Amino acid sequence: MRIYRKGTGNELEQVRCNCCGRELKVENGILKEGCFHADNLFGYFSTWDGIRKQYDMCESCFEAMTAGFQIPASEDPETELL
Repeated sequence: MRIYRKGTGNELEQVRCNCCGRELKVENGILKEGCFHADNLFGYFSTWDGIRKQYDMCESCFEAMTAGFQIPASEDPETELL
């Protein structure tokens, strides 16, 4: 869950893992640790037509979730980390 500083537009104030509730490290509006951010707008034929769901997960919770996948998530190395 992302909380933005009021009156600043989009300056990040806090990020909490939606799974375990742990507060992730944010300094000067910059997230300073690994975080999985999901943002999905559900379309037609879903249970949540027209609903956007967003969440953040710390690396530990993400690892625990993906460990239970029947089909592993694909992994591709990236050289540009912007």
